[in-house]
Amino acid sequence: MNKKNLVLAVLAMFMFSALSINEANAQKKKNKKNKKIEEVVAPPPPPPAPVVFSKLDSVSYALGISIAQNISNQGLKEVNSDMFAKGLEDYMKGGDMKISMEQANKMLNDYFVAMQNEKSKESIEMGKKFLAENATKEGVVTLPSGLQYKVLKEGTGAKPTLDDQVSTHYHGTLVDGTVFDSSLQRGEPATFPISGVIKGWTEALQLMPVGSKWELYIPSDLAYGERGAGGSIGPHATLIFQVELLSIVGK
Repeated sequence: MNKKNLVLAVLAMFMFSALSINEANAQKKKNKKNKKIEEVVAPPPPPPAPVVFSKLDSVSYALGISIAQNISNQGLKEVNSDMFAKGLEDYMKGGDMKISMEQANKMLNDYFVAMQNEKSKESIEMGKKFLAENATKEGVVTLPSGLQYKVLKEGTGAKPTLDDQVSTHYHGTLVDGTVFDSSLQRGEPATFPISGVIKGWTEALQLMPVGSKWELYIPSDLAYGERGAGGSIGPHATLIFQVELLSIVGK
């Protein structure tokens, strides 16, 4: 093979290799593109089959939720669901119950009384600890009654008397920060007679000039005591209020 033919042969081999590589790359890109298209157009998985409840199923489930809510509101966070279901079944079917209704009522009463006493004890200790620590903070004043307050803004108006009605804005929390009532959140002030509120408020309001804003720290015996109030304020709860005295009604 002469030199010219050798050059042509090498050149032909190089061009064939280049074409083969280009074709391979093109096929690779095509496959990749097709794969992407397949991924995009892949059909979605079928939706789960709908769960159909009968009317009795729905009512039974709703009843379970209602009972659980009632139990939870009373402070019981855990039950033996098997025994709960067994008691329910025995009563509903009129079968042999393991205990009488009288025994059941006594057991429940004793249990909840003991649980409430324990919660009250914890609440009393928590309140005492909070007030003792709070009394050492700058700006906090402790009165002989045990009421504590801190002036956030000093007003210049008149001070109300026990016979007055006042208009206020307030924000009430427990010592753990839980909000239980707030005229600020409702967006409108509250009006009430000074003699018609808890003792801590009655005492504090008569010391506040109109225009003042105070933070009150109220021991349980000057608030709702052992009875508590509603679902949010438990027995022996110490309360914190930010109170702004807006006006004395009619003056």
